[in-house]
Amino acid sequence: MSETEKKGITVKIDADLHAQVKQYIEENGITMAEFVSKALDDELHPKTTIKEEKYMGNMRTMAFQVPEDLFNQIKDYLERHNMTQKQFVIGLIQDELDRDFEEQQAMAEKQQSEDEPDEDEDEELDEAEDEDLSEKDEESEDEDEDEDLDESEDPEESEDEVMSMEM
Repeated sequence: MSETEKKGITVKIDADLHAQVKQYIEENGITMAEFVSKALDDELHPKTTIKEEKYMGNMRTMAFQVPEDLFNQIKDYLERHNMTQKQFVIGLIQDELDRDFEEQQAMAEKQQSEDEPDEDEDEELDEAEDEDLSEKDEESEDEDEDEDLDESEDPEESEDEVMSMEM
């Protein structure tokens, strides 16, 4: 912003907030204009920083090359979002790892639900087994009847038996 061109802003704020601002500017030896300019600049252009812990464990370096036009796009993005390359890349990596983890959990849950049959499926299986058993019982009863019929059906045999008995 040019130091020669200035414009005014007039706003009404809560009396308690005004008292806090007035106390702050007095304690820090700045003017109301400097305070408001700084506050507006910070709001419009936030300075984001990642607070790194003093000890993050073992650190490893990743390095890779990207095409120049992509690099320029990334630089523009980083400037607009007040980010470092490190913050940007770590954020992308973490997002992808989180997405992959959720996908793996969903697949595991799906696999587990497929491995464990539902109660309805259990009942259907029981009913199917009961039907199979009753069909087998009916078939064996039919075979027994057929055997009985076979023994008494042959008229020649029965006649021969009668003849041999008569003689």
